[in-house]
This record gives sequence, structure tokens and C-alpha cells, in this order.
Amino acid sequence: MPRTSEPDVLICGAGAAGLTLAIDLARRNVGFLLIDKAAGPFMGSRGKGIQPRSQEVFEDLGVIDRVVASGGEYPVQRFYADEGPVDRPAIRMSDPTPEEPYQIPLLVPQFLTERCLRERLAELGHAPLYGHELTGIDQDDDGVSARIATPTGERTVRAAYLVGADGGSSFVRKSLDIGFPGRTLGVRAVVADVRADGVSADAWHRWGQGTDAQVSLCPLCGTDMFQYQGPVPFDVDIDLSAAGLTALLHERTGRTDIVIREVSWASVFSMNARLADTYRIGRVFLTGDAAHVHPPTGGQGLNTSVQDAYNLGWKLAAVLGGAPASLLDSYERERRPIAEAVLGLSERLLEAAKSRFASRGREVSQLDLGYVDSPLTVATPHRDKGPLAGERAPDAPVTGAGGLDTRLFGLFQGPHWTLLGYEADRAAAPAVREGLRIHTTGPRGDLHDSGGHVRDAYGLAAGQWVLIRPDGYIAAIADTTNLPTIEGYLDTVGLRTGGASPAWR
Repeated sequence: MPRTSEPDVLICGAGAAGLTLAIDLARRNVGFLLIDKAAGPFMGSRGKGIQPRSQEVFEDLGVIDRVVASGGEYPVQRFYADEGPVDRPAIRMSDPTPEEPYQIPLLVPQFLTERCLRERLAELGHAPLYGHELTGIDQDDDGVSARIATPTGERTVRAAYLVGADGGSSFVRKSLDIGFPGRTLGVRAVVADVRADGVSADAWHRWGQGTDAQVSLCPLCGTDMFQYQGPVPFDVDIDLSAAGLTALLHERTGRTDIVIREVSWASVFSMNARLADTYRIGRVFLTGDAAHVHPPTGGQGLNTSVQDAYNLGWKLAAVLGGAPASLLDSYERERRPIAEAVLGLSERLLEAAKSRFASRGREVSQLDLGYVDSPLTVATPHRDKGPLAGERAPDAPVTGAGGLDTRLFGLFQGPHWTLLGYEADRAAAPAVREGLRIHTTGPRGDLHDSGGHVRDAYGLAAGQWVLIRPDGYIAAIADTTNLPTIEGYLDTVGLRTGGASPAWR
């Protein structure tokens, strides 16, 4: 049985989570192999909502503009009742601010989001291997051996780590005998991407709200299609042809002027809420839907999956680069509580959707999720304003000492850590080391906080420092006198002084 060259990481599953992880590893020069048993990319719209926090992730990964260009904002929801149609907003969100530049969830069909991610991955010199099915896993203290069925025969790949990003029916999870408790939510539904005549693309059309005969047509931004949705009985075969979906629509709406003329993709599924008992066994990790499955309400599933991968990528790279292996323990400690909370939100939104109209607000944005209780978070001294360590790092406009305007997110972008000193002496900062960028505001700083946005967003006083993780969360906040704490912390996450450059390792 032939063996391939040995990657550092084998990723099983080339959906949104697997692609995100691959991009993050690629930009860190970590060797990986991304495989998927499907013959080609997924072509359905399933996870169509991109929440503000995921938009921030996509900015860091270099894809936000092409994702935005691929889709658009959620249209108004148009509810049809006996007294006539009523338009109501689908989303209740505030306007963007300097601290939160993305406030409006995007509507982007999943296949377009994943296309953007594949394009970014190609720019970094990589591509998924389709038609490659993981068939067996063996691991020991030094790595993982994976058997893969390929179009040209079976191969064995040896990798330091394996990540299962292979969906709700995950082969990786089942192979490790990891429990997947939860419940079926008593809803079976049809979802399809269709082309339709007789309906406008200016609204998300909804009929029968609050009844078992609900049905809707949501225009899919960036395409000429609609997403067709509706609950269906458990014990009935559903005709997913254009004629069958047209007949179901006519039955539920009484509108014979609307005709489904083409079905691009369709599925019937039962809604579940499930959470894996553990995200890791040895050198094998679960991420995305392999670790948690959600009902579609609130657009949380794809977003939580993307952020799982974003959390795991930098930690794998750090450990492969010499950081303590214990750093990987923080992945489950940070991400599993998030999934548990998001599952509860999705279920509450599902119950609301069954009985009444409910627009969605900040609770679905994922901007307020964080890791205050993480072992990677340095406890914050008492603060009466600004974020705590473990919370999301805000954005802010700043001006470089050379006179050009920029943003903190622009300075954070990339695989590095960032140490920001507010009105602080640069000479007091820890020693320069690979993987850390240091910026200061003040008379001799490289940044000017001329509008006070950094001060206001972070609640900082002169002489205070903020350490930002590679994934955009605050690791520590310290006064200049406490900087030795940050210096010691940097050593524990693999950012040591005096290392040789990567080319000479």
C-alpha cells in the first residue's frame, strides 16, 4: 500500500470549517492535506447566513470583500395573511461603529462562501482533494496513520494531527466512538435551491407562518435562485422535482401563479441539536458540524464551525512550531461551551419561529462570545470600562506616524500576536520575538489615537498594554509594571526570544 509524503495535519472534510482551517494553516506555512469523500464541492445554499463575527474572521483571512461581493444583505420578510401581505425586517441590528465595523449579517449561499474560500486557498498554493475518502484511523503517541480510498487506490497517510471536519455524520467522530448526545427537535423540513416564475426577488416571501403548512421562498443573493423551505411530515415521501415542489407550494399558498421551473439542489432533513462528548482524543480533533449540529434558525451552524477552525488553526501551528502541547487542550475548553450556548439559542429561535414572527438582533451576531474563563486568559485586574481579557478585541481607526490612516484590524491581520501599548514607552515592551508585533501610541509611538477611538474602545489609561491573540481575542491587559507577566505568558504560547528564522530550522 503506497504512502504519501507526511503532512503535519490531515483535514478530513472540505466544507467551510475544513477550508477555513486549511487557509489558516497555509498562511502559517504548515504542511497539510485537505481531503473530502465527495466527488466535488457542495453546491447547495444550506448555511446562507454570515454573521458579523465571521465577517471579521474572513477579513483576517483575506476573503471578506469577495464574500460580500458574492452575496448581499437579508431582504425584508413579506408575510402573507388573509388581510394581505405585511413587510417586516428580518434583522434588527445597529449601524456599524469604529469598534464593530461589521453589524449586518450577510446572506451568501453556502456554495458561494465555500467558493470564495477555495479561491483564497488556491492563492496560497493549495486545493482540496475530492474523491478521497477516509476509511481508517490509527494513532499513537507520535502521530496518526490514516487510510484513504482515492480514485487510484488506497493510500496510507501519516500526519502529526488529524482534524475531522466531516459533518454531522462524521466518520472521524464515529471511528473514535465519541458520543453525540442531543435530541431530534420534532421538525422535518425540505430545503431546495430553485428557479421560480411569478415571484419577485425583493423580499423573503413567507406563507402560513406559525402553522405546519409554512413555506417560504428566500431570494439567494448573488444568484437568480430562491431557497425554498418548509416543514414536512415525517412519514411522507416528498417529491423534490420541480413539479412536486410546485404542487406543494400551490397547496400551501393557494397561489397557482408561482411555478418552480428548475431545482438546482434539494434535501429533506430532520432538525437536530447535538454536541459531541469531547472534541479531542489524542492527536485527533473534531471541528464544525462533526462536533455540533444545529437547527438552521439564527444562522449559527456555519458560523460556529468557521470559528472552531479559526480557534484551532493557530494552536496547531504553534505546537508544531515548538509551543507546549498543552496549548491544544484549550481548544475544547474554549469552543465547546460556545457551541453549547449557541445550540440553546438556535433551539429558542426555532420555537419562536414555529409560532410567531421574530426578527433577530445582536444575539445572533456572535460578537459577544469570548473566552473569559479560558486557561489562556490572564485574569484582568478590576476594570470599570472597556473589554475584559478573553473578550473580542475591538477595532479602532488610528493614524500611523507616517501620516496614513489605518485600523487596528489591519494591524492585527495575519498569523501573528499583537501587543498594543497605550500612551506607553516602547522601550518598556518585552523583547522583540518572532510572531509578535508591538505597536504603541503616544509622543514617540508608531500610532496616533487622534480620535480617541482606541482609548474608548479598550477603556485604557496611559501606560496600559493589551495583548491580542492571533484569532482576535484579548489575552491580557496589563500596566507597564506588570509587563513581566506578559513576557512570561509569551513563552508559554511558543513566542520565545532568540530563535532562528524558519528558513534555518
